[in-house]
Amino acid sequence: MARTKEFNEDKALDKAIEIFWHKGYNGTSAQDLVTHLGLSRSSLYDTFGDKQKLFAKALKKYHEENYIKIKEILEASVNIKETLSVIFKLAIVESLEDRITKGCFMVNSSVELAMHDEEIAKIVTMNSQLMEEVFTNAVKKGQEAGHISKKLEAKVLARFIFNNYSGIRVLARTGERNKQVYDDIVKAVFSVL
Repeated sequence: MARTKEFNEDKALDKAIEIFWHKGYNGTSAQDLVTHLGLSRSSLYDTFGDKQKLFAKALKKYHEENYIKIKEILEASVNIKETLSVIFKLAIVESLEDRITKGCFMVNSSVELAMHDEEIAKIVTMNSQLMEEVFTNAVKKGQEAGHISKKLEAKVLARFIFNNYSGIRVLARTGERNKQVYDDIVKAVFSVL
């Protein structure tokens, strides 16, 4: 008779996100995973396969949660420019309060692995494409409402916004603690909108 799993896979993936986000793929050992997830090696590998497969599942989960959150916020917005301001301010607060300088899990994974791991590259590319689409739709909505300039087409502005949003997350990874630096970036972004 097969043994039943005595743990929640979703919670285990959340824990995997935490450890990979903090230490990166290469910095996370098999023992780190066993310890942090609270699973035996056999349970870990029987459920998720190897470390790379666990990492890919964790990154997909992170993408899905963050993509849906941003999409829902922007789709519900009545003033896209104000909503974008809130999104950037939240990213700044998270960056300034992040004492372990973890930045953004997706951005970190892109830098660390996308050039060397085809599956991770596909997840990162999918995330970028979907986020660009969400931001493009939001910018179009903002342009139609007169809240965002029409000097540049929506897709161009969306790419600019997403790139700067991601850049803030990279800056957080460096340990930048000067709020003025972040505020200056956002000020420049919004001068274009």
